[in-house]
Amino acid sequence: MPAGVCTPKQWLQMDEIADEHGNSTFKLTTRQTFQFHGIIKKHLKPAMQAINKALLDTIAACGDVSKYSTVSPRIPLMADRNVQCTVNPAMSKTHATVYEFSKNLSEHLLPRTSAYHEIWLDQKKVAGGEVGDLEPLYGPTYLPRKFKMAVAVPPDNGVDIFTNDVGWIAIVENDQVVGYNVTVGGGMGVTHSNKKTYPRLADVIGFVTPEDALKAAECIMLTQRDNGNRQDRKNARLKYTVDRMTLAGFKADVERRMGKPFQPARPFEFTHNTDTYGWQQGHDGKWHFTMFIENGRVEDSPRNQFKTGLREIASVHKGEFRLTANQHLILSNVAPEDKPEMERLMAKWGLDNISQTGLRLSSSACVAFPTCGLAMAESER
Repeated sequence: MPAGVCTPKQWLQMDEIADEHGNSTFKLTTRQTFQFHGIIKKHLKPAMQAINKALLDTIAACGDVSKYSTVSPRIPLMADRNVQCTVNPAMSKTHATVYEFSKNLSEHLLPRTSAYHEIWLDQKKVAGGEVGDLEPLYGPTYLPRKFKMAVAVPPDNGVDIFTNDVGWIAIVENDQVVGYNVTVGGGMGVTHSNKKTYPRLADVIGFVTPEDALKAAECIMLTQRDNGNRQDRKNARLKYTVDRMTLAGFKADVERRMGKPFQPARPFEFTHNTDTYGWQQGHDGKWHFTMFIENGRVEDSPRNQFKTGLREIASVHKGEFRLTANQHLILSNVAPEDKPEMERLMAKWGLDNISQTGLRLSSSACVAFPTCGLAMAESER
């Protein structure tokens, strides 16, 4: 779900999947997408098919997806973990541009294998189909490790651009996106007691015009494909490739593939990475309300009625929903004439309550116990 944008109909479908196949709750994640919990094995395939029916998918959504190949029975596949994008309601014209770019990025670098559809969507297999199941970008070996991308619009860095493998910092002049500063080599992952692993912030390697941006993304990915560490998964992310090749060497390889150099990076400034709660009006006159969803957990509890309230709002909302990188939700593109009804419904269910401490408004939590196999403690409670 590039940039975390979904329709009210899709929201209702996600709500239904949580009830029919999960534990009746779902979560808004820090990568601006949905997460379901409590799906037992016999419900896994129906849940995947229901997501696809909603015109969303789970292709390359998490982990190291694997694909059978003539080279090796298990080969890591790119996992783009959803292309993120700054959500700035007050800059509606700019958001439209970067949202379109995020969608194009996601689509351009998406794996083309038919295996997903054959396994999960019951697509009929064709004899000899594996010969034609080619990946024009990835080839037979895919990537050494997952690959995360994000698009940021200064001064808001809610997507934490420098922690992504590849980042795109939108340069805006006179309300127009004139191009992007490109960052490479970010990642916060580290394996305790393994000295070969470490966190790293990304470096800015230059500026590209909108016309060259997709080509630059492709060439960065190809450089990682051909130079990433395939012997040690703990040392396989793009950040390690950049350090091993040196930043200058990595940049030179990308430029060789692009057939042109990057332009010098343009000036930019980030001032915050938190959400702006409450109502904001966009350049087109439509309204957007950023609401507080604690830890992104959409559920009904003695304290909050997030699930039921948002279901009623989604049933009448004519705009869209936008998930933020801080696990909150924006009721987006509300026409002026529809604003009073949205205000009434939010007040009815307490969804307009943003009177929280700064600490609580800025907090977030992963799933942790009892859901995550890597957890060492509780998180949300």
